[in-house]
Amino acid sequence: MNRRLLTILMAALVIGFVCAFLVYQMVNSRLAAVRPLAATGIVAAKTDIKLGTVLSANDLTTVQIAGGVPAGAILVKDMSRAIGRGVISDLYVGEPIIENRLAAVGSGGGLAATIPQGMRACAVRVDDVVNVSGFVTPGMRVDVLIFGTPPGTPNPEQGQISKTLLQNIQVLSAGTEIQKDPEGKAKPVQVVNLLVTPEDAEKLSLAANFTIRLVLRNPLDTKVDVVAGTDTKSLFTGMNTAPPKPQRVAAPKSAVPPPFSIEVINGTKTSEEKFASPEGHK
Repeated sequence: MNRRLLTILMAALVIGFVCAFLVYQMVNSRLAAVRPLAATGIVAAKTDIKLGTVLSANDLTTVQIAGGVPAGAILVKDMSRAIGRGVISDLYVGEPIIENRLAAVGSGGGLAATIPQGMRACAVRVDDVVNVSGFVTPGMRVDVLIFGTPPGTPNPEQGQISKTLLQNIQVLSAGTEIQKDPEGKAKPVQVVNLLVTPEDAEKLSLAANFTIRLVLRNPLDTKVDVVAGTDTKSLFTGMNTAPPKPQRVAAPKSAVPPPFSIEVINGTKTSEEKFASPEGHK
C-alpha cells in the first residue's frame, strides 16, 4: 500500500478519535448537569418554635435536601441528638435544625439555655420613672448608667454623679418575658436581665446601691465610647453665679407740714401772723 495513503488514513483515524472523545465529554457534562443529585434527609422544625422551648419529637420532622448539607445540620439518623435540647433562637416551620441554634445537651430550656458559655445573666431593677424600661425588649442593646453620691463625699448634696457604667449590653429578658411581643407592644417592667461578663456582673451588683438608668442604643452601633462621669456642679458651668449687686433705694421724701397762723388783735386792729411748723425745721 502506498505509504502516503497510509499516513493520511492514520491521521484521519486520530482526528476522528479526538473528536469523538470531545463530543463524549461534552454530552456527559450536559447529562450530569440535569441528572438529579442525591438527596440527604435532615431534621427540621415541624411548626414554629419559640426561643427557650425544649424540643420534643412532636416538634420535629424530616426534609430531603439535594446536594450539600448545611453545616451543623442534624441527620435523620441522629434525630435523638435534638430531642430534649432548648432552642436559643426562634425556629420556623420547615427550617433545618442547626447545632448552633440549640442549647448544650442537658442545659434545658428557658432563659438559662440562651446564656452563652462564659457569660452571665444579671438582673437589674429599674424604677417606674424610667419610661424607657417599657420599651426594652429581648435582643435590644442598652447602655447602663448609674446615679448617686460616691462614698466618702464631704458634701453629699453637691457630690451627686452620673456615670456610664456599661455600654452595648444585650437584653436577655424584660421581666419574665424572653420573647419579643409579636405586635411590638411595649410592656413596662420592674426587672431586666442583661447578658454580661462575670466582671460586669460584679459591677452591676455593686451598682444596685445606686439608681440605675438604661439608655437605648441602635443595635448596629457597637462602638464603645470613652465617657467621663458628670457631676451636679458641672451642669451649671458657665453660668453667672455672682450675687446681684444691691440697688440703692432713695429714701422717701418726708412731707412738709403746713404752716400755722396766729390772729393778733391790737385794739381795733386785727392782723394775722404765719409761722412755720416746728416739724419742718427738724
